Amino acid sequence: MILKDARSARSYQANEKLRVAAVGIGGMGAWNLAHFAGENVEFLEGNMLLKPATRPVMTGENIVALCDVDERAAGQLIPGRRSPASETFARYPQAKRYLDYRRMLEEMDDQIDAVVVSTPDHLHAPISLAAMRRGKHVYCEKPGAHSVVEGRLMAQVAAEKGVATQLGAQIQASENYRRILEMIRAGVIGSVQECHIWPRGDGAAPSDRPIETPPVPEGFHWDLFLGAAPYRPYHPTYSRGCGGNWQRWWDFGCGSFGNMAGHFFNLAFWALDLRYPLSVEAEGPPPHPETAPRRLHLRYQFPARGALPPVTLTWTHGSEPPPIFAENKFPDWAWGVFRGTEGMLLVNYDRWMLWPEQKFARFVPPAPSIPPSIGMEISQRPEWMAAFRALPSARRIAEVGHRMEWVAACKTGSPTSCHFGYSGPIMEAIHLGATAYRTGSRLDWDAARLRVTNAPEANALLARTYRPGWGM
Repeated sequence: MILKDARSARSYQANEKLRVAAVGIGGMGAWNLAHFAGENVEFLEGNMLLKPATRPVMTGENIVALCDVDERAAGQLIPGRRSPASETFARYPQAKRYLDYRRMLEEMDDQIDAVVVSTPDHLHAPISLAAMRRGKHVYCEKPGAHSVVEGRLMAQVAAEKGVATQLGAQIQASENYRRILEMIRAGVIGSVQECHIWPRGDGAAPSDRPIETPPVPEGFHWDLFLGAAPYRPYHPTYSRGCGGNWQRWWDFGCGSFGNMAGHFFNLAFWALDLRYPLSVEAEGPPPHPETAPRRLHLRYQFPARGALPPVTLTWTHGSEPPPIFAENKFPDWAWGVFRGTEGMLLVNYDRWMLWPEQKFARFVPPAPSIPPSIGMEISQRPEWMAAFRALPSARRIAEVGHRMEWVAACKTGSPTSCHFGYSGPIMEAIHLGATAYRTGSRLDWDAARLRVTNAPEANALLARTYRPGWGM
């Protein structure tokens, strides 16, 4: 394995374990760690829940450091919060504990091989970049970046340092996605010029910042939670561990769109070989300066890619369907539609259907040609099947396979399917869409110069301002 940064250029023996550090260890962070550690837990169906297993059945990587801003005991948290950080700290007593990721990276630089980032969105890029610049491999939850510039920088630094990276869009390891790609590439529905995504469901209603300034709970480190974000007084509405939702606030997240587009856009980008859009325009309620919208419609125009024609990609969230869904009686399970010159392909994580059904009644799928995720074989081992006994096989393949791809890449240099070079443009598209909505402007995008050419005021939202000591 040849890496460009000497601090990460260490070889691994066949059975050697990675030394893994994790930042953000409650909720999704706990779920990620359980996979990478191969620990003594069972994975339960519904909302990424874990429970102790009756006996240890798996072995995984070494968890050497844990970092989280919330060190309160589970009993101090809002009832029903899944996998609080305090339980994760207790589950790995051998790992050194930290509250500040900067101190962790500084003190344990030569004791860490890889970093898992599962924090709120506004800290994804600062932590990932700090780790990669020290030569650490990085697994980062979606959406990854919290601005257009951050997405481009994450891809650039990953390439410069030669580290293994993976964005947490785990469904990409599934077999269903591979079958969808094979049909599109085989021309089953002809030349594809449109893709429409409608995950249904409204986002949260907009709201102003609260004026109350309650005391910060003991054990919850508010300044570290803010990190790179502009300072504001503590309020529980900003943190899930305190009963709120950081995702809806622009300073911390990007609403329902930012939460899920990393998953849904992924299939379109992969299947249609998309990179950077030419333009994006948005429709929705009047923009709120603090919070993301309840409903949103975005329309992206992508250029031709070699022999592939230009593509229109749309995103809609909210209860009102986009035209293609309103005009057709698609089954409720379909959240995506690829429209080609010869028909349509309906998709979701686990299923696909050619449309209209009668036209394709005798269709025989092409023989599989895209190799399975390298993590698929691992997901079939008895210990993983026992751990995921409540979940269907397809879910297990995706959850295990995607993460094990990254572990293998860290050790051997094998490829990952959602590395930052591939997923960086997805991050960029997400934040261009948010910028189009927030400015109320159609954006003409010059990807080479990283500039909006027709609405100069929009360029101010392409990057973020960081608090002193928290920049990149």
